Amino acid sequence: MKEFALELVKEAINAADPYKAVKRVVKVQGNKLIVDGKEFLIKGGVYVIAFGKAACEMARAIEEIVEVEDGVAVTKYGYGRPLKKIRVIEAGHPIPDENSIKGAEEALRILEKTSEDDIVFVLISGGGSALFELPEDGITLEDLKRTNELLITSGATIHEINTVRKHISKIKGGKLAKRIRGTGITLIISDVVGDNLEAIASGPTVKDPTTFEDAKRILDLYGIWERVPESVRTVIEKGMKGEIDETLKEDLPNIYNFLIASNSKSCEAIVKKAKEKGFDAHIVTTVLEGEAREAGIFIASIAKEIAERGRPFRPPVVLVFGGETTVTIRGESGKGGPNQEIALSASRKIRGLNVTLVAFDTDGTDGPTDAAGGIVDGETYEKLRSEGIDVEEYLFTHNAYEALKRVGALLFTGPTGTNVNSIVIVIIGKP
Repeated sequence: MKEFALELVKEAINAADPYKAVKRVVKVQGNKLIVDGKEFLIKGGVYVIAFGKAACEMARAIEEIVEVEDGVAVTKYGYGRPLKKIRVIEAGHPIPDENSIKGAEEALRILEKTSEDDIVFVLISGGGSALFELPEDGITLEDLKRTNELLITSGATIHEINTVRKHISKIKGGKLAKRIRGTGITLIISDVVGDNLEAIASGPTVKDPTTFEDAKRILDLYGIWERVPESVRTVIEKGMKGEIDETLKEDLPNIYNFLIASNSKSCEAIVKKAKEKGFDAHIVTTVLEGEAREAGIFIASIAKEIAERGRPFRPPVVLVFGGETTVTIRGESGKGGPNQEIALSASRKIRGLNVTLVAFDTDGTDGPTDAAGGIVDGETYEKLRSEGIDVEEYLFTHNAYEALKRVGALLFTGPTGTNVNSIVIVIIGKP
């Protein structure tokens, strides 16, 4: 069952492979470009603006499909690779740096030389919000960093944080789309739970329902309006007076957005593969959130009910959970990540059962570790105990990596070149 679980892990990662995802949806037939079944006439040149951790692989695929006139790919340090016509810029993540701005400025330079007959591919993947940034006039990089720091530590939700980010940027919230003269084709790999396009990389090519007033309200709500740099307050106040253009408020007729890889699509690939192998298989959710160790108990409780009582499904069955859980650290902590905590926590509930559970991050790195996650079964808990490991203590101190390492229950994939959040696969065999 562990071997089968690893086969399903590979299937999930393969479904989110950025190069393959682009190749699946983009084709050329004569003078027609076909994207996910929609046809576009090639009348002028083709240009590429790519940003995110998968920028280079997505751009490489486009270069192999169609002749590219010019382009730029902005990616994380260490993720770059040579391309034909497309220049590669490595930039800061998760904190933007000078190269994040340089990449955005290069993109705008490319757009300036395009015409209405041209096609512009915008390739977006995880990390794009930090890697591709251009603050409004008067806001420095340090002002931007300070504002991000205050937002992240304020308790604001990611949606609220993005609302502010969009209104102090020249390219987020659909503002990049406004600058595209020709046909804009955006290919998106989602790293956002629920695949809300306006949230992915702060939605540079999709309409945005939020306003400058919303940005001001959020900063007031969390008590940081007076603490953000003066330049940020000035931009928001000007926006509220109508002196700075709002984010995009309606769909543009020349802009097309395509979601080509996501957590949902990877979960669907797992179910398809499991059914091909003769298993009953179901996606339980693709919007799993919350504290990782609690999620582990919740998932394992469902597995236990099925294994012992045959409800709501009769074994053998495969269950798939997608999403992004969190680890709240208080005080000193050990080493680990959310998926490792899910696996370690679940081992308590599935002890003695014919159940295998694998929890992993699709980018190959779970938390600040070299492991993608953990893989446990009905025997893991007793192995942990025989090693003298108190599971409750290791969970409390967030030291899941060390616990799983001691019993050979860590999952290593290496860097995958993609990121569609995390997945948990549970295989429940016959009693």
